[in-house]
Amino acid sequence: MKSAKFNGFILVALFFLVFSGQGLAQSPDSIYGNNIKTVRLYNSGNELSLPVIKLNSGDKADLHFDDLDADVKYYYYTYQLCNNDWTPVDLNQLDYMAGFTQVRITAYNFSSIALVRYTHYHAVLPDRSGYPTKSGNYIVKVFLNGDTSQLVFTKRLLILEPKASILAKVTQPYTPDLYDTHQRIAFTVAVNGLDAFDAGQQIKAVILKNYRWDNAQSNFPPTFVRGTSLEYNSATVGVFPGGKEWRWVELSDFHLQSNRVLTADYNDRSTEIFLRPDGPRDGLRYVYYQDKNGMFSGASLRGLNPYWEADYATVHFQFAPPNGIAYPGMDLFLFGQLTNYNLTDSLKMTFNPDKKVYETHLLLKQGNYDYTYVGVNQGTPSPLLEFDGNWYETENIYTILIYYRSFTDRSDQLIGVATIDSRLGQPGVSF
Repeated sequence: MKSAKFNGFILVALFFLVFSGQGLAQSPDSIYGNNIKTVRLYNSGNELSLPVIKLNSGDKADLHFDDLDADVKYYYYTYQLCNNDWTPVDLNQLDYMAGFTQVRITAYNFSSIALVRYTHYHAVLPDRSGYPTKSGNYIVKVFLNGDTSQLVFTKRLLILEPKASILAKVTQPYTPDLYDTHQRIAFTVAVNGLDAFDAGQQIKAVILKNYRWDNAQSNFPPTFVRGTSLEYNSATVGVFPGGKEWRWVELSDFHLQSNRVLTADYNDRSTEIFLRPDGPRDGLRYVYYQDKNGMFSGASLRGLNPYWEADYATVHFQFAPPNGIAYPGMDLFLFGQLTNYNLTDSLKMTFNPDKKVYETHLLLKQGNYDYTYVGVNQGTPSPLLEFDGNWYETENIYTILIYYRSFTDRSDQLIGVATIDSRLGQPGVSF
């Protein structure tokens, strides 16, 4: 009898460990329902921004998403505080939140003139009924019916308490092989006024390229530490491939076809857009044009409000490999904010031997989209193989995040954020 009880206890314990481990492993940017589309979180008034809010300020972030079930549901959201590497902190929510730990999303609109019916939900964060009280990395979790186990999607949010000043610049790498193709970020951080007894250990830096987290650089030491000033100027740190300006497609009106559209199929209840085939661009010379650095913005030429008057269409993408031959041992993916920078099997492109192209399609809302294609060697998820080449002259936005943890803290504070544009070559703007 005791053995049976003991075995039962072990099974329950294993069940708890497995599912609690799954909860901790949740990605900070994921969508868990096929009915949820066009999830956006950005600084109020700027769709092309990283959501950063100053602690105890009037800063706001806008949360938008569509539910293709086109009904009314009880959506709620909450916050999960994380460390600089996005691992959840071991703190009770009441230790980093004030007010209610769950806030209901009450603002919604039904789509009005779109063929594809949906309900658009909108929230302004933080809400005074429940808001973060500490700086750091936060995962915004949206779920149904006040039940956190019914998770719908997650998004990243940064809460900043300015305590550091950052000066940054973009230079060419020291390495001759990378001099014309890569960009290097060098920066200095001043943390005067902090109890930084061991600044090299207590201060952590993260570098983002074009607000992406999939290729962020972190866990690197400062090159020099002079009191409370840290210099990051290594030959191997902060080096990113320059890439090329992103491909684009303008879909603000499905009936006004841009030169990127090959043909379209208009039905009573849906629209299908077929884009012209793309091909590798690494052999083409670099030409500058203004892009969105991989992101997209909503737009609807026939409606006043793109949030709930814009329509959806199934957009077909094609990529033609050289000589119409599939890449051996490689998977191809459509890539950008439109795919949430994911490389899941559902986003893998399929090679069509009759057309000699790779194909995929996405349900996209009206707007202006940047995108590219990447290859992944089968069995080796990194590095990503791009087909556009790399140039030092390419315009990219780099973001430097500075975190601090004192010897008594139980989480990482976000104390500094700076952005710099590689093409403008201006010093980083610190706030």
